[in-house]
Amino acid sequence: MEIPIIYQNKNFIAINKPAGLLVHSSDYQSKNEPTLVDWILKKFPQVKNVGDDTKNRPGIVHRLDKDTSGIMLIPLTSEYFFYLKKLFQDKKIKKTYLAVVKGEVKEKIGKIDKPIGIKSGTTKRTVFSDKMSKEAITEYKLVKNFEKEGQKFSLLEVSPLTGRTHQIRVHLNFINHPVVGDKIYGGKQNSLLASRQMLHCYALEFEIEPGKTMRLEAQLPNDFEYLIK
Repeated sequence: MEIPIIYQNKNFIAINKPAGLLVHSSDYQSKNEPTLVDWILKKFPQVKNVGDDTKNRPGIVHRLDKDTSGIMLIPLTSEYFFYLKKLFQDKKIKKTYLAVVKGEVKEKIGKIDKPIGIKSGTTKRTVFSDKMSKEAITEYKLVKNFEKEGQKFSLLEVSPLTGRTHQIRVHLNFINHPVVGDKIYGGKQNSLLASRQMLHCYALEFEIEPGKTMRLEAQLPNDFEYLIK
């Protein structure tokens, strides 16, 4: 696997995860499927003892869905793992995604404040309010509207203020603008518009150490760039 390293120091690396790569294996996926963890352990074997579940996901402090591309932080030491984990828990890491969605988004800016829970009998997430659902807030800005082959699309800059599974995908589908190519949310017709969901974690901004803020950006993959151009 060729995975671009965006930044590296003694404490962590930042990589640009390609779409189609599973972060780590689970009960739902084949154990033989290559994962980001496999690559990490080969390139940085010291990470095998880093994390709070070193058997299944060494070095993994946050995740991206398999078909979402973009920036991920990989701590190289246990100390920095727990430093990053606390930043994520305290919502002190600003995450910026780019998403191509179906339809023409009218609002220049928007905010979706809807709790998310698991749909009964499935692993699929949905918007609803009950005791089992959790707070979920997503902000977005319109970058541009465009047409391709007679269909209308929008490019959005999206910032999740909470970190629920599939949050951006669920929230954008809730406002009737599903992420193009999403095979779980948005219906069959939308899923056929691209080979994968057009969602890319573009930037992370955080204190690399107390008092020193850094912003890291991940270049757009070719399929994403081709679609929006």
